Formats: sequence, structure tokens, C-alpha cells
Amino acid sequence: MSGPPARPLGAEARAEIARLVGLYEHRQSALLPALFVAQREHGYLSPEALAGVAEALDLPVSEVASVASFYRLFYLKPVGRHVIQVCTNLACMLNGCAAVVRRFGERLGVASGETTADGRFTLRTVECLAACEEAPAVLVDEDRWARVTPGDIDRLLERYP
Repeated sequence: MSGPPARPLGAEARAEIARLVGLYEHRQSALLPALFVAQREHGYLSPEALAGVAEALDLPVSEVASVASFYRLFYLKPVGRHVIQVCTNLACMLNGCAAVVRRFGERLGVASGETTADGRFTLRTVECLAACEEAPAVLVDEDRWARVTPGDIDRLLERYP
């Protein structure tokens, strides 16, 4: 799946990043929220988006790219309209996350790290969603789902057009 055409940050994103810079004593402190602004605009952090953030914050592109590649909530390649993240940490593993990942894969026809042919979903496994008490946990976009079982998958997917 190819993403949107590469383009620099738009005026609205640049204005939002400038506003964020004003909230912090050091420009570098605005880096994480600025990356979220760029990702929201582009759908993922293209090289052009990373360069735009670097320019807006007066930071080296290498530093911006390094931070973006460290955090799993930033996408360095195009993703589907909805991103499904299944926690695979110990509590989730002990409570059946492997079967949940397997059912998502069967239902969507993709493996972890892949996007459906229609661009609707990207399936990812992640190390921790900080929801051990609700294991196995799933995050779809910004919605957290608790105690997910393979039987919940069809109903869950219906909620995301």
C-alpha cells in the first residue's frame, strides 16, 4: 500500500507546532507533540514530515528521526485507516493474546505489521499497552479494549468502518 504523496507540513500543522514550542522552556521539549501533529496531518511520518518537524523545531533531522523511530506510536511507513495494536507482554500472553493475534490475522488476512489490501486496518503487536489488569488488551486507534477474546474480534472490527 502506498501512502499519500510526500509533502511538507501544511500551514495549520506549522502553526500548531509553533504554539507547542511556546509551551516549553526548550524547543526540544515540543518534539513528541510535534511528531504527533505531523503524523496526524500525513497519516505517518514520511521523510518530508520528519524534515518539516526538524525545521520547525530547529533540530537536526537525525535527532527527530531517532526519536520517531524509538516510539511505537509513531509510524514511519503508511498505515491503514485504523491501527490495531495487540499487547504481547507477559500478562497478555498468559491470558491468551496469541489467539487474539491469530484471529485478527485470520479475519483480516494479514500478519502482524501488515495492512489490509483495502487500506482499512494495520495489525501490529506491541510490547505493552499498560493495561495488565485488563489482559489481553487491544488498542484500536485511541480506543482501548479490555479482556479481548477471539470471539470478540468480529464485533470489534464492525465498529471501525
